[in-house]
Amino acid sequence: MIKNRLRSYTGVRNRGINPSGFHVSQIKFYFILVPLSIVMLLPIIYIFSSAFKPPDELFAYPPRLLVINPTLKNFNDLLSRLSTSGIPVSRYLFNSILITVITVAASILISSAAAYALSKKRFKLKNTLFAINTVALMFVPIAVTIPRFLVIEKLGIFNTYWVHILPVLALPVGLFLLKQFIDGVPDEVIEAAQIDGASDLVIYWRIILPMIRPAIATIAILTFQAAWNNAEISTFYINNESLRTLAFYLSTLTSASTTANTVAGQGIAAAAALIMFLPNLIIFIFLQRHVMSTMSHSGMK
Repeated sequence: MIKNRLRSYTGVRNRGINPSGFHVSQIKFYFILVPLSIVMLLPIIYIFSSAFKPPDELFAYPPRLLVINPTLKNFNDLLSRLSTSGIPVSRYLFNSILITVITVAASILISSAAAYALSKKRFKLKNTLFAINTVALMFVPIAVTIPRFLVIEKLGIFNTYWVHILPVLALPVGLFLLKQFIDGVPDEVIEAAQIDGASDLVIYWRIILPMIRPAIATIAILTFQAAWNNAEISTFYINNESLRTLAFYLSTLTSASTTANTVAGQGIAAAAALIMFLPNLIIFIFLQRHVMSTMSHSGMK
């Protein structure tokens, strides 16, 4: 019975947001969305184009969007810099992958469990806790640098993998989106499961998680970006070079005074930017369908 309720509920929502047929009345939307999509694609095109530009095109004025004479010299220069590192680049890559995977998995688990409790359970201070999380959305990372440093110092996690994981473990925007999404799950589904004798853990694992997959995909992308692109933690809280990430190492190659102010340094910076951007693009391409569904449903009840 519960499975039938889930199928019918999911089917109704998907048909309302993603119609299977095309109608002439939809043309007016394309006149607005197609030009807007082209504008949104321009930064991505520029990142790819700049990575393959020779030095004269990188410094051309006025700047050109597309590369005319593509070259791999920027990547060759980047690889030559990587080969001179005292610590193998594979170590930085391993750190980034390990930290990102653990952070994404733990963040999904913690945020979804907290969102389920805030949405469907009754306890004191529930609204206050959610209000605190909502207020936290207003703070940019730089505003909490000093408090974060003091907390990390008290926890004694300097020069450990934990210092990479804990600060980005639970994103306020992730909890907010998941809670709003779970609010749209009918209470009747939860009550039917409870009548059948299901515990909170069973309801969370077998009902809530399958129904909020689009929201989970969105949180996975946001957490991945926060963990994969984070060079700040390696800069402020890590002294052991073997515990630093690829994002930090590439930032040192592209920001050092000996390379960043030269023509070759700008080429290295463009190639490094593309390397760091590609994983974000790939994961978004695979999960974008779920992201669109989350944006459509997060405010609906």
